[in-house]
Amino acid sequence: MGRIGFHASHELFHPRRLLELAGHAERLGFDSGMCSDHFHPWTEGQGQGGFAWAWLGSALQATRASFGTVCAPGQRYHPAIIAQASATLAAIYPGRFWLAVGTGQNLNEHITGEPWPQKTRRRERLRAAVDVMRALWAGELVDVQTPFFRVDRARLYTRPEEPPLLVGAALTAETAEWVGSWADGMITVAGEPDQLGPLVEAFRRGGGAGKPMFLQAATSWAPSEREALEAAARHWPVAVVGMKENQDLATPGEFDRAVAGLKLEELYGKLRISSDLDRHVAWLRGDLALGFEAIYLHPIGPDPIALLDVFARDVIPGVTGS
Repeated sequence: MGRIGFHASHELFHPRRLLELAGHAERLGFDSGMCSDHFHPWTEGQGQGGFAWAWLGSALQATRASFGTVCAPGQRYHPAIIAQASATLAAIYPGRFWLAVGTGQNLNEHITGEPWPQKTRRRERLRAAVDVMRALWAGELVDVQTPFFRVDRARLYTRPEEPPLLVGAALTAETAEWVGSWADGMITVAGEPDQLGPLVEAFRRGGGAGKPMFLQAATSWAPSEREALEAAARHWPVAVVGMKENQDLATPGEFDRAVAGLKLEELYGKLRISSDLDRHVAWLRGDLALGFEAIYLHPIGPDPIALLDVFARDVIPGVTGS
């Protein structure tokens, strides 16, 4: 039976508030979590941008939950630094930290001043970064020149007994199949079964059969449908932005302009919005039926505490039978 955890959004909440939410989630019985790794929020209205790697150490110390994050090594981060950071967390908290990697968004990566590459180049850069991180976790002396970065005689002296699980992020079936060929698992975002099914099939076809799959589920619940819908539009309007724009827009202001004409109903089918708890039970049961090992609830409704409380009491028991 899969786990249902909590996603900590650094774009929406101050890091202190996220620690409070993580602690509250754990007290309710959530034993796992993940967080975003952004430099900028998606929109000006979201308003936050805490540093994930500082927060993760605090969250792992403050709770007994497992945590992971999704980052994009190669531009904003040198992969040797991500290898060191993740090795240290995995050494302090054995078995409780996992790392997901993806090709990223210009929104966060352009801050270095380097040009934003095309998708094919970003994929090549990510694979090169993965190879470097795995070699460092294995204790090798790494001295390589890639088209994307240089690693000069680097060796990690503090390493965990077991390297962190290295998960690949995928939003399309094409990427999912590619991720299956090299990652220890896959993470994607929630959708309807007819949207998620092809990603799952592609991941398994590419080499992911038997590997874990994680899901980040942006979820808005409120006592009234209108309240849930308006909160989702306020907190996560970027759900309506197309894939290419999502990856290529550079600033929160550009995203604000991209969603300026948003009609509330456009969010249905892109986010999990409902005042009907049975609908949320059905969504989560569908995820588990597809084989997802962990589902991380990403609260985008009016009150994250209320969502966690209600889901712990009235939704999760109907999903897991506990």
